[in-house]
Amino acid sequence: MGDQARCTVRFGGPGSGLESTEQSVGSAHLETETLAFRGGFRLAIPFKEISAISVTDGWMTVTFPGGVASFELGARAPRWLQAITHPKPVIDKIGVKPGMRVALVDVDDDKFRAQLVQRAEVVAGMPQDCDLIFLAAPERAALAKVATLRHHLKPDGALWVLRPKGSPDISEMEVLNAGRAAGLVDTKVVAFSAALTAEKFVIPVALRLYPAPSGAPRGVYPAPSGAPRRRPAVS
Repeated sequence: MGDQARCTVRFGGPGSGLESTEQSVGSAHLETETLAFRGGFRLAIPFKEISAISVTDGWMTVTFPGGVASFELGARAPRWLQAITHPKPVIDKIGVKPGMRVALVDVDDDKFRAQLVQRAEVVAGMPQDCDLIFLAAPERAALAKVATLRHHLKPDGALWVLRPKGSPDISEMEVLNAGRAAGLVDTKVVAFSAALTAEKFVIPVALRLYPAPSGAPRGVYPAPSGAPRRRPAVS
């Protein structure tokens, strides 16, 4: 998830405590388990509290114990409704595919591990050919491991750094700087959970070491077209 949109929101109805409907332009955020709005008023609507949801002419309307809120999302409205009513499992959002070799570094999440082992090979230790590595970074000191972990990725593998949202102990920019200092490119950010944000890093295509053609020495060989681009800054 992690999608957001600048839009108009109307809010009122039973449970809101308002005598009439309020309207404001602001920023709507589709998070992992919550629909949020920040504008002339603020809303944080847990998906589990939504009792009704519908889309009409680009407006998505949700009913919850705190009232009724309508979001003018245009073409995004059907996608947001689908994401709320049928949210993707986190392993789909982060690209875990059958047969991948995955390593967990300081990640203490039994539920996530259980999801992984049903689809991928969760390897012990730190082999040199991981498709995905997940690093838990509750504080900035954990970022010292990023440079080392880069060398344990397959050429087209990815390192995901999991950091707590809104923590004074580690910031988004510190995570991005650590990845870039290790020679990685940041390509994606997702809401890993209600408490954690996941930043994805990959080796730049031009620097990937691929298996040498038969009879040739190992080295840097031309990579497929379509190098990952650095993702836009996230506010």
